[in-house]
Amino acid sequence: MRRLRVVFMGSPGFAVPALESLISAGTEIVRVYCQPPRPAGRGRKERACPVEEAARRHGLEVRAPKSLKGAAEQESFAALRPDAAVVAAYGLLLPPAILKAPRLGCLNIHPSLLPRWRGAAPIPRAILAGDRETGVTIMALDEGLDTGAIVLMERAAIGPETTAGELGAELANLGARLVLAALEGLDSGTLSPRPQPGEGATYAPKLQPGEERLDWRESAGLLARKVRAFAPRPGTWFDLDGERIRVLAAAAEEPATKAAPGTVLDDRLLIACGNGALRLLAVQRAGRAAMAADAFLRGRQVAAGTVLASPA
Repeated sequence: MRRLRVVFMGSPGFAVPALESLISAGTEIVRVYCQPPRPAGRGRKERACPVEEAARRHGLEVRAPKSLKGAAEQESFAALRPDAAVVAAYGLLLPPAILKAPRLGCLNIHPSLLPRWRGAAPIPRAILAGDRETGVTIMALDEGLDTGAIVLMERAAIGPETTAGELGAELANLGARLVLAALEGLDSGTLSPRPQPGEGATYAPKLQPGEERLDWRESAGLLARKVRAFAPRPGTWFDLDGERIRVLAAAAEEPATKAAPGTVLDDRLLIACGNGALRLLAVQRAGRAAMAADAFLRGRQVAAGTVLASPA
């Protein structure tokens, strides 16, 4: 691939492999855009996002505007004369002037098989839905929400124990490889974007506060998927006598006996659900290290017959 002038736009760890891949391939990264530093940790000190940290390690120019809507910001972008922009979980919508500025357009690394799971949270939503496969789509951005034409796509399996963190890392590496092929194909004229299919579109809304609490009235299968979909962050939890217990790993089972949802069925943390039962395998108390369920029970007994509360 000949040396292209590329603007990179991304913020979280998911975007870092793509930036590193472009640098390793000899691409000229003319500027990196990312979200501004935000308070983090117990001290709430401002911390740069992973993309900014990676960009500065490579000595790249970084900008973190709160908006791209201003004329001055758009003129500054256009003055870079980019061949392309590569976008990966940036966090801001790109105005028409930004979309039109690069010669080859703005390419988005989207972790789903579009048009399935357009939106902010395609990885956890795919796991929650019980999808057995997902993938990465390299999309030519337009003014819609993940509605742009498809440049390249590759599938990836979702295993029965795959967490969102594991799947995100796999798809980040897949996207880093695919975007290089997409840039080369568009530049050489061997690839042409094709419109997304008109059917099969679904929306992946951002995870909302409260979703991470386990509701024992739901099926055990759904709750097991929720534990994986919310791992490692924000994590799922349940209330035990006023104490919030995080659930790090769990599995659905068919119980020998039926009981009201939330009932502890044995001395090894098997919890009755609306359908089936959920076996808690790894948990974490506030301020404590993660531990296997049997280690947790040595310090905090939860007797069979205990009824755990569901959300109101």
